[in-house]
Amino acid sequence: MPIRLPVPGARRIAVLGAGSWGTTFSKVLADGGADVALWARRAEVAREISQSKRNSDYLPGINLPRNLWSSPRLPEVLDGAEYVFISVPSQTLRGNLQIVRDIIPPDAIVVSLMKGVERGSGLRMSEVIQQELHIDVDRIAVTSGPNLALEIAKQQPTAAVVSSASLDTATLIATAATNSYFRSYVNTDVIGTEFGGVLKNLIAVAIGIVDGVGYGENTKASIITRGLVEMTNFAVAYGARPETLSGLAGLGDLIATCESALSRNNTAGRLLGQGYTFSDVVKQMNQTAEGLSSVAPILELARAKGVEMPIVAQVALVLAGTMDPRDIAPHLTTDSDEPQPES
Repeated sequence: MPIRLPVPGARRIAVLGAGSWGTTFSKVLADGGADVALWARRAEVAREISQSKRNSDYLPGINLPRNLWSSPRLPEVLDGAEYVFISVPSQTLRGNLQIVRDIIPPDAIVVSLMKGVERGSGLRMSEVIQQELHIDVDRIAVTSGPNLALEIAKQQPTAAVVSSASLDTATLIATAATNSYFRSYVNTDVIGTEFGGVLKNLIAVAIGIVDGVGYGENTKASIITRGLVEMTNFAVAYGARPETLSGLAGLGDLIATCESALSRNNTAGRLLGQGYTFSDVVKQMNQTAEGLSSVAPILELARAKGVEMPIVAQVALVLAGTMDPRDIAPHLTTDSDEPQPES
């Protein structure tokens, strides 16, 4: 591993997780002027990032900034970090936090880049962070938005939203996560911002399924529109502001994830629609499709609040192998023969 040369006067940021999104967001931060340390679980990935400024496993063909370096050693990555961004699979978050909680700098702001809910507990990622690290919610932030990693890594212009219970914290993180091609907005609706990022993945799986079956644009447009209603009803039931679901973390992310072949959740759904089983899909995907693991806990949370989510419920049946993907579309728009109000 080469000797790290700190960037004089630059803000010190650590990112945990060197998959496509963790690496991409590290690039965003480094291009914003920060000195960024990226933790990679595998030493060979860390070596390539530091020496060749590439991560060919997850972002082939992308050159990484000189002020971005990597290590498989957590103490080295976390040393002196003012902000700690976390980008690991949502179902591994708690275990990873238990490993790092004693070495995260005591005053660091912790930021979730993840879009999932924990199975079993149904907790959002910020709630898991608060529970495991025992830090004030004002030191926790989350990010969401239309964030297809490869497009951002190619520096195609986009925007995102940073949310925290503290507007000051959100503003600090948004400032760090802004550069010539990436702009961050702020809000204090952590619930809506997180659930928007989770729920759009489930609708994207549904879109992938009908795409894999061969249904057309009318079907997909209907699912996206009705899916936004499901997302909003669910999030509001848990305390979110409805306008958040109409913004970058809701509608913006929903459009990008549903319409792009770069979306892992869309890809997973398309494979299901083509007749692959759930286990086959998991084997074929070399990256995590968070929507697949979020379906069950989201439906449990919906039942707890009496929220109807027919689209997500039908996705669950396809995942379980109890519904033919070709039978999904007639059930996605309504579960009744009687006319229903649109909203």
